[in-house]
Amino acid sequence: MKNNFKWIKNNKFCWIGLALMIHNLFFALSTFASPAGDDSVPVPLSFDFSIGAAENGKDVVNSLQILFMLTIIALAPAILVMITSFTRIIVVLHFVRSALSTQQSPPNQVLVGLALFLTFFIMSPVISQVNDDALKPYSAGELSQNEAIEIGLEPIRDFMLEQVNDKDLSLFLDIAKIDSIETYDDIPTSVLIPAFIISELRAAFIIGFLIYIPFIVIDMVVASTLMSMGMMMLPPVMISLPFKILLFILADGWNLVIGELVKTFY
Repeated sequence: MKNNFKWIKNNKFCWIGLALMIHNLFFALSTFASPAGDDSVPVPLSFDFSIGAAENGKDVVNSLQILFMLTIIALAPAILVMITSFTRIIVVLHFVRSALSTQQSPPNQVLVGLALFLTFFIMSPVISQVNDDALKPYSAGELSQNEAIEIGLEPIRDFMLEQVNDKDLSLFLDIAKIDSIETYDDIPTSVLIPAFIISELRAAFIIGFLIYIPFIVIDMVVASTLMSMGMMMLPPVMISLPFKILLFILADGWNLVIGELVKTFY
């Protein structure tokens, strides 16, 4: 390191280059900072960010609204994932990969992308209804913000109510100590969403169990065959993996799994 500094100190070309860089920098700044009457385009050379006290309560409310909207935007992906069909699809796809014992094939990016496009396909009627009933009238000024949120939430609630398990719904109603429920419209959204998530996880685990059964049979047959041949040092997974892939191909596994998975939402 000292030798490098000594070389820079003794090398006159380095100092000449540094002087040229400083000269060009000051020339550029002087050009940009020239008066507006010149041909050059003026740009700001300094910014002033300051935080001051609010003059009235309206300023505080506006600041809190901006903070709330930024928080919602940051949490929007997680919120959309939890109230759609994405949870069930991605869990089932991971079960398929684990049952095949293919490690990281297909990779996570492929599974997430497939789950997203399947979610768009399944949720397209709900999205279209929200767009027609809430977003378009709100953009045209026919609805207020609160009315648009309430109307836009109705199709999503209907979708979740069709998929939710009554047992999970009763669980969260008991936890929230809500007894007087006459219709599904009386169920709060804060109760419906966690019940829907639990129901989606239950359905995904049931489908994953059914997917595992034929592959477990192959593992058992291969392990028993290797043990009878005295090849106990050979990992059964190395032998069963090609047979699992072959079975999945012959059964047209992706068509079968994806088709039946999508049908569970209808």
